[in-house]
Amino acid sequence: MKTLYVSQQGRYLALKGESLVIQYQQNTEGTIQLPLLEQVLIFGKSQLTTQAIRSCLWRKIPIAYLSRSGGCYGRVLSIDESYRHGARYQQQLSDLERLEVARQIVQAKLQNSRTLLLRRHRTNASSTLAEGIERLSQLILQGAEAENSEQLMGYEGAGAAQYFRGFAECITNPGFSFPERSRRPPKDPVNALLSFGYQVLWNHLLSLIELQGLDPYSACLHQGTERHAALASDLIEEFRGPIVDGLVLWLINCRVMDAEADFEPRRGGCYLNGSGRRKYLSAFVKRMEQDVMSEPGETQPRWDLLNRQVKGFKRFVYDSTQGYQPYRIR
Repeated sequence: MKTLYVSQQGRYLALKGESLVIQYQQNTEGTIQLPLLEQVLIFGKSQLTTQAIRSCLWRKIPIAYLSRSGGCYGRVLSIDESYRHGARYQQQLSDLERLEVARQIVQAKLQNSRTLLLRRHRTNASSTLAEGIERLSQLILQGAEAENSEQLMGYEGAGAAQYFRGFAECITNPGFSFPERSRRPPKDPVNALLSFGYQVLWNHLLSLIELQGLDPYSACLHQGTERHAALASDLIEEFRGPIVDGLVLWLINCRVMDAEADFEPRRGGCYLNGSGRRKYLSAFVKRMEQDVMSEPGETQPRWDLLNRQVKGFKRFVYDSTQGYQPYRIR
């Protein structure tokens, strides 16, 4: 089963027999058979005919309407389909099962952080990078033995501190400096880019979690509240470095972003202004639209990496003996 991502603008989806036909300015760009579809995600300004929507609903194929950056406006769901079974199974997970998934998530985040620093160290070695790589290796091993989520969060925090020291050395544009990670509020342009990127990614993960019928407030690592969708905070951890941090470094080092023109001081912090947000979102969408290998012989947009992890967590919820395998880069 496949997810159809309609991320190019101005597309028109019509029903033809048992297939959806994707059209642009009177030209047919592709077709996909409805029996092969699991869900349809529409990014930005594209549309489906009423007949196409009706056929999707009849086959219980949900349709999500999102902004170009992945924020969800809303969903169209079949009226007789229950999308909340997963929430019930989530509540039945044991503390030990949750702890094991939390360990896996933290280890994956630390491993991805280490890999990113290692790539930089190979081309431009430094003692700071070497120290960060070694410390992250130790924390990965410690994370596997953590006895509770508090310990895990401590290892994650220590790893983040080491990682961002090395991250600062990956910035080659002299117009940007990164003394430390600051969040609320971000204190400088680099932190503004990181925080904005994480929020965009978190919002899209939240959309996918809800599409899969999971309870976004029931998580394994983070504590959920009525105002905090903790499951999105869990699943974003494995993607912060590979998706957001890598893009931020490219935007800075390739001089796409201007430290003076693309940011503004506000509420005691530093934030992207209109031009900065447009530049970031344009680059982010292009990156997420790039095809990557999904299964042997098949490619899907990078968006699908997130979708596969959400579905992987759902499989774990329904059958905890399968475990959960976070996303790791090599």
